[in-house]
Amino acid sequence: MSDRLQAAQAALNSGRRDEAIEHLIAAVAEAPGQPVNVYRILTVQLYNAGRFEEGEQHAAAGLKRYPRDYDLLNVHGVMLRKLKRQREAAPVLERAIKLKPNAPAAQQNLGNVLLDLGEHARAEAVFSKLVRAEPRNSEYHRQLGRTLARRGKIEPALTRLRAAVSIKRDNVEAWLDLAGCLSEEFRIAEAQEALAAALAANPGAQKLLEARALTLRRGGDLKGCQTFLEELLPSNPDAAWLQHQLGSLVSDWDRDRANRHFERAHELEPDRLEYATALVESLERTRLGDEGGHIERAYQLALTLLPRKPEFSDSTNKVMTDVFVRVCDYDGLDAVGDFKTLGRGWAQSGRHTALLKQIARVRGDDDRQELVEQHRIWGRAQEEAAARRTIKRPPPRPLGPKIRLGFMSSDLRAHPVGYFAMPLFDHIDTDRFEVFIYSFYQGREDAAQRAITEKVTAYRWWPEASITQAAERIAADQLDLLIELGGSTHMNKLEVMAYRPAPLQASWLGYPHSAGLSTIDWFICDPITAPPRRELLIETPLLMPRSWIALGARFFSNTVEIGEAPELRNGFITYGTANNPHKYTRDVLRTWAKVVAATPGSKFAFIRPEASGESFRRNIEKQFAVEGVTPDRLVWHAIRGAHLPYYNEVDITLDPFPLTGGTTTAETLWMGVPLVSLTGPAFYERLSASIMTNSGVGDLAVDTREAYLDTAVALAANRERRLELRRSLRDRMRQGPLGQTEQFAKDFYDMIHAAVTAKRG
Repeated sequence: MSDRLQAAQAALNSGRRDEAIEHLIAAVAEAPGQPVNVYRILTVQLYNAGRFEEGEQHAAAGLKRYPRDYDLLNVHGVMLRKLKRQREAAPVLERAIKLKPNAPAAQQNLGNVLLDLGEHARAEAVFSKLVRAEPRNSEYHRQLGRTLARRGKIEPALTRLRAAVSIKRDNVEAWLDLAGCLSEEFRIAEAQEALAAALAANPGAQKLLEARALTLRRGGDLKGCQTFLEELLPSNPDAAWLQHQLGSLVSDWDRDRANRHFERAHELEPDRLEYATALVESLERTRLGDEGGHIERAYQLALTLLPRKPEFSDSTNKVMTDVFVRVCDYDGLDAVGDFKTLGRGWAQSGRHTALLKQIARVRGDDDRQELVEQHRIWGRAQEEAAARRTIKRPPPRPLGPKIRLGFMSSDLRAHPVGYFAMPLFDHIDTDRFEVFIYSFYQGREDAAQRAITEKVTAYRWWPEASITQAAERIAADQLDLLIELGGSTHMNKLEVMAYRPAPLQASWLGYPHSAGLSTIDWFICDPITAPPRRELLIETPLLMPRSWIALGARFFSNTVEIGEAPELRNGFITYGTANNPHKYTRDVLRTWAKVVAATPGSKFAFIRPEASGESFRRNIEKQFAVEGVTPDRLVWHAIRGAHLPYYNEVDITLDPFPLTGGTTTAETLWMGVPLVSLTGPAFYERLSASIMTNSGVGDLAVDTREAYLDTAVALAANRERRLELRRSLRDRMRQGPLGQTEQFAKDFYDMIHAAVTAKRG
């Protein structure tokens, strides 16, 4: 044995793994013809150390010399799986199985790879074979159960998982899968019973305690979950998992406390990716104090995690994408993943909220179609899940004199959705409609919510309802039509629509794309926002005659005064935006920069809370510099909420694309600031065009990049028109379709009445 190998053996015997690895690497570098066992030991040690890229390389090198070695093929397949290269891993493991058809290790690993790839039928065949070979192997039953659950065969899956825990009571992973499967099916009481039995068999097991907390949360028992976790805390103050779970629990109502818990979890286990990611996410979502500073810290931590990309889950990818988008780091965003891979991963794992950030990344027609398909992927999975579960439904209600109309949203309160929807509640057609509201909001009631409650037939407020409970309770109201207003925004339950709790269903207002569910019949829009190509909507368009939105009394009561045109004070044109950075891209920023570069002496203002963050400013400066715009021509207004007065610092607003403004478009026009927008074929590319047309400035919504640039520069040169618009835009909005709220409500209720009665024959 060489000196290197002797030193490696001595290091392994003493538990000095990293030192042993370095000796082994040196040994194969000096003499690649080492015995196969050296490569086996090296790759196993690299796997145990989590050094998967190096492990894959050395396994591949070993296989060049020993191409028929079962152990090297098996570990190579495992390394490829860890690196998310499952398509390459499967044939490697299949080669190993051909060498030893009865050896279980490679078969088990192949089954896991097939699960990753979504090839569930093949995975079921693999694990079924293993169970037949070893019917008393708890782990094989567990893996078969997981596979059956993925195929929607819930009862057979539960049978296998129960067999797994019966054979081996200390198989904690099997208990977790059993409870998880029950929880996924919203059989919360059974999941709790399983966890109680699991803890009786495995007292104090951390993963089981954590699962109990998660199950309490999933069942909507937030107070019970908080009590459970806080009772554990005094005797486990340094339990990172406990700090993490408490942070996750309280984040919806106490972000400052959540941050403290997440900080502590990360401090206790700094190498745990899940805990670091949770801290990144919470900091990025913090609206307290210096918001830009919180985002900056989240971003800097995210940068340290990026080298661990092979370990990222779909959840991690979402968090990383959110923070890179927030600071306009498009290189970092590209490093996380491409449009198709990320979007399909999120859709397949049920992360509808992540798809909103996909819209801005649409580059052309292929992407538009791909985005529709990503939503369909999510929708099909939700409908399959809903088909497996039964909810109680009352017998069909005979056609009554009034239509029962439901609105489902957790944002019918002091929120933009609430403001836009308020005209429908201020002018309810009580002769023809009974109106029901369904909210899952977990905060406190506010004045807007109280005002709506007083006007409708019923305001159902169920902050702790699960998805199936909500669907069942809505069905009990025997609606004729249910309209969801929230999409997948926070605390909404879009999945409820998959259960079709009402015979007719529609989407409106809260999400700028088809949700993805075939159970949603209509998508409410107007002649301008309706896509000219039908395939860009999943639902059937249901058209309002003029505008799909109106601005309620709360919007028009805003008394922020319109100031003097800033050009008159400054001597130069100031372009600007208050839009969210998730609508920016390299292309958007560089297009804005081209406009600034083409307008002598002009500047560009960002009215955003992120503006206090160093990286946000630096990354935007980098994009503007490509077009020759220097940092001194950028203006930063770090503000959240009370931002309307800052429109008095802007002469012309430039709209992002392809996802245009909505609320911000209405606000900029209300403040007398004209807007230039780029219109495209999809609904989300036409929002501003509708608002602008209904405010009398539709000519400023154009359909080519060249026209966008030319229109902005021409408007900058046309002081007379800009000053006239500054004086007249508010009156135009009040007098046009956006301000005629009573007419809007009449149009809306007429449209719904006609659609529902036509469907009912």
